[in-house]
Amino acid sequence: MDFISYLQHNPLAFFTYVGLLGLMVGSFLNVVIHRLPIMMEQDWRAQCLEFLKQEETNKEPTLTLSTPRSRCPHCGHKIKATENIPIISYLFLKGKCSECTAPISIRYPLIELATCLLSLAVAWRFGISSQTAFALLLTWALISLSMIDFDHKLLPDSITLPFLWLGLLLSLWSTFTSPESAIIGATAGYLSLWSVFQLFRLITGKEGMGFGDFKLLALFGAWLGWQYLPQIIMLSSLVGALIGIALIIVRGRDRNIPIPFGPYLAIAGWISLLWGDYINQVYLTWAGI
Repeated sequence: MDFISYLQHNPLAFFTYVGLLGLMVGSFLNVVIHRLPIMMEQDWRAQCLEFLKQEETNKEPTLTLSTPRSRCPHCGHKIKATENIPIISYLFLKGKCSECTAPISIRYPLIELATCLLSLAVAWRFGISSQTAFALLLTWALISLSMIDFDHKLLPDSITLPFLWLGLLLSLWSTFTSPESAIIGATAGYLSLWSVFQLFRLITGKEGMGFGDFKLLALFGAWLGWQYLPQIIMLSSLVGALIGIALIIVRGRDRNIPIPFGPYLAIAGWISLLWGDYINQVYLTWAGI
């Protein structure tokens, strides 16, 4: 019996495997979320200096996703492998650095747990199939994009564009949608928000969103097809309104401080990925169509 057959006959083993994989990937996503913006900033600085024909005066060590090893930001203590076990290490260390006892952000285990739970939701929705494998990859990418955008108001092309092309490629096998729907969806997804952006700038003289948002909606158009774009836009507006109000009430966030749209778009797209068909059916039934 091969591994796939074993998982098909043992659902508990399948979900256990996906859950553990989600925890491990969540630990890696913490690295991506923290390091990728720094890596991009280093690259931008190097390009500017090259263009200006200047030398770097305060050269910092080149940062990658794998090097150097993770350290405590307070004392520089190198994180051991035994201190990097998802969730367990945080609980064992009581949320503190083993060297200087400085507090470790609760966000790290929360992202690991969220990645695990969202991965299990994908596995539950699609079962043992190619859709699960690719939906997991997209879910992990959306977690990274959401957190980076929330922290830096930035949606890295190094994540968005490869997944946009992957969605178009998957349409050749109709994994989630047909090639026609994917191509139209990617085009319409980008141009719809781009048109809103241009109209808003023409009326107000301000930029209401970033180009990364256009690419993210194009990504969802490529994965799910143009038919899901209205649903994603409406869901993202609803999610944005609910979370925005909650942030104002709970954290007293200034209403004049811009809130990135990417996380809300990512949440809406993920919901449509898993339950878009059901949502459409409920809407059509409710509308009497």
